[in-house]
Amino acid sequence: MSDVEDSANRADLLGSVRGPQDVKRMSAERLTVLAAEIRDFLVAKVSRTGGHLGPNLGVVELTLALHRVFDSPRDRFLFDTGHQAYVHKMVTGRQEDFDRLRQRGGLSGYPNQAESEHDLVENCHASTALSYADGLAKAYALRGEQRSVVAVVGDGALTGGMCWEALNNIATARNPLVIVVNDNGRSYAPTIGGLADHLSSLRLNPGYEKVLDVVKDALGSTPLVGRPMYEVLHAVKKGIKDAVAPQAMFEDLGIKYVGPVDGHDIGAMESALRAAKHFGGPVIVHAVTRKGYGYRPAEEDEADCLHSPSSAFDVETGKLLAAPSVKWTHVFRDELIALADERPDVVAITAAMAEPTGVAALARRHPDRVYDVGIAEQHAVTSAAGLALGGLHPVVALYATFLNRAFDQVLLDVALHNLPVTFVLDRAGVTGPDGPSHYGIWDMSILGVVPGLRVAAPRDAATLREELREAVAVDDGPTVVRFPTGSVAADLPAVRRIGSTDGAGPGGAVDVLAESGRTDVLLVAVGAFGQLGVEVANRVAEQGYGVTVVDPRWVRPVPTELVTLAAKHRLVVSIEDGVRAGGIGDALAKAMRDADVRTPLRDLGVPVAWHEFGTRAQILADLRLTAQDVARDITGWVSLLEEPIEPVRVGGGDRSAKGRAAQN
Repeated sequence: MSDVEDSANRADLLGSVRGPQDVKRMSAERLTVLAAEIRDFLVAKVSRTGGHLGPNLGVVELTLALHRVFDSPRDRFLFDTGHQAYVHKMVTGRQEDFDRLRQRGGLSGYPNQAESEHDLVENCHASTALSYADGLAKAYALRGEQRSVVAVVGDGALTGGMCWEALNNIATARNPLVIVVNDNGRSYAPTIGGLADHLSSLRLNPGYEKVLDVVKDALGSTPLVGRPMYEVLHAVKKGIKDAVAPQAMFEDLGIKYVGPVDGHDIGAMESALRAAKHFGGPVIVHAVTRKGYGYRPAEEDEADCLHSPSSAFDVETGKLLAAPSVKWTHVFRDELIALADERPDVVAITAAMAEPTGVAALARRHPDRVYDVGIAEQHAVTSAAGLALGGLHPVVALYATFLNRAFDQVLLDVALHNLPVTFVLDRAGVTGPDGPSHYGIWDMSILGVVPGLRVAAPRDAATLREELREAVAVDDGPTVVRFPTGSVAADLPAVRRIGSTDGAGPGGAVDVLAESGRTDVLLVAVGAFGQLGVEVANRVAEQGYGVTVVDPRWVRPVPTELVTLAAKHRLVVSIEDGVRAGGIGDALAKAMRDADVRTPLRDLGVPVAWHEFGTRAQILADLRLTAQDVARDITGWVSLLEEPIEPVRVGGGDRSAKGRAAQN
């Protein structure tokens, strides 16, 4: 058969899959071809849009086996985390939507109830699927429904405490439940922790290594994904199960254990899954896979096996096509290294995100001063408290969305003891195509109730470096430095600085970014919205009004200088990349009330809702957080103040209609 004919047949095969029933009818030989074609499809599509590539390349055969053994959607699948569900989406009839993967109006990068009856929950924070599965299995048992519940859990997710809490309850309940442990030795980067060490002992077995080396060599000589050497794959169909002895670790919990099984052998996976399905109680199927399997650039990427290319990349090399730019993370990374070089007490902690947050570079320079605790944010925060109690200054680097999981630890383990821990929140604010579960819009609101916590929001690279140093200099309580995703805009120097330059806290410096001879509006631009504030001021000036644009730098507690400035203007407007409820606008309004400053205030930010995924620019436009929209709103509000209004009494009192409009 010619390459052209083979390519055509493969394209017809994948195109024939419109649902799980089509996969159930295929022969073993056709399934092998389909698996190779799916990998070609994944690389081609994700190379154009960006997305989670490495995890999905590793679960192709595993997913096909799941859909052949179980009957979705009657049987329910839960993926932990959801970024390994692309193949599941393809098998359940969503192939045509991959051209708009992670794009507005297109296919979500995670399971999504709105897309398909085959998706149950958008469980895209790790270590949650087993708890969902425990409750679901209990519900089916109580209702007398004969339905299987299957949770696919990565070995990285098993480093999270929720998994072990769930396993304890699953073992006690004894309900039918299949847990597939997708063991590839990695979450984002290589998996960390005692469990990882235990599982890795299987990989160090010479027999196991020999099996996977044969498979890897078989694919290594083919270009790109290429045509697998089906004969070799078939020859090792018994896979890992016969190469090493089954382990008793999970059975010690009271849960039946099957494996380890070669996760790239569909027949072996089907056999294990069928046995688990009919067991009648909880079963763990231990599948060993390779992240990025079958695509050489992913397999050879030591950092994270091309876990999630952020944008389009070259299929031949796996390299991003866009010219490299300076990211917020890069600025933080370099300044953290400089601080650590100067101060031996500075250490860093992250939760399975060493490369994405930038602390991996510090680990290469000071390997004994970086701690990756696995997907365990709660432990990370309290461990940081212990480090601080021991005389060190820990820097906890997380995505903003993941700090939500450790709020209690921030409040009662760190802040209650006034411990000097610095939290650096990457990807704060609206982050774009990963969707609402990954938006970092909650931190400024939920952290606002933590006594003694100080929060900085840098506007550019220069202020990020400056405010990180100020944060690490604080020795009497916790600090937070938050910044958005993506490239850093050009530095925006202040026109002047008002107040103390001694660092964080009440009375701290406020940067004036723009001002005029008139004091109509005080525009408080939080963090990366500094440039937006200046653009708004220019637009409003064209309407004859004067706008003073300020960057508070340290937004919590509210600087006293900010309240003083508010008293000198006719209208105050705040704009922030976070939820309005309990946000910086709310905090400023309270500070103004406490100081008996009666200037009307309007707060702009993100409404409390679940916002559709799309690019950051699209979402900000939806929320009317653009220069044009904000300038139009401010012009309208300040115009209502042209006529004299009755004085507004704090906490109530009569107001004119125009005064109420400006206030509300």
